[in-house]
Amino acid sequence: MKSLKKKRRIQVIVLAFVALAISTGLIGYGLRDGINFFRAPAQIASDPPSENETFRLGGLVAEGSIVRGQGETVTFSVTDGAATIPVSFTGILPDLFDENQGMVGTGKLVGGVFQASEILAKHDESYMPKEVIDALKDQGVYVAPNG
Repeated sequence: MKSLKKKRRIQVIVLAFVALAISTGLIGYGLRDGINFFRAPAQIASDPPSENETFRLGGLVAEGSIVRGQGETVTFSVTDGAATIPVSFTGILPDLFDENQGMVGTGKLVGGVFQASEILAKHDESYMPKEVIDALKDQGVYVAPNG
């Protein structure tokens, strides 16, 4: 009788581990598109991601680089002081989007041009995303806003 209890206990433990492994795999599968890593222009220039990888690009909008095309397509460049990446965005830009301002975009790098699906800009005069500040500090070009 004891061996039957022991066998049943082992079966339950093995089943619990299998269920845990399957649930971990399903969670990872569900999150694969929801995790977007931040990259600075210098990181993209030194180690370009694959064309099917979605990531976030952040930095300062380069001065004189905003070109508003026909329709809703806008092209501009994002820099962190060490490298500049061209960006193409189709849609309506945020109100506070401007040259020499911090921005973070989500999208893919296609043919050397970052195709943004979403653009986020700062929401007041002194705010800049933490990732952008860190990237600018790494390049030695960060200037703290007055305040």
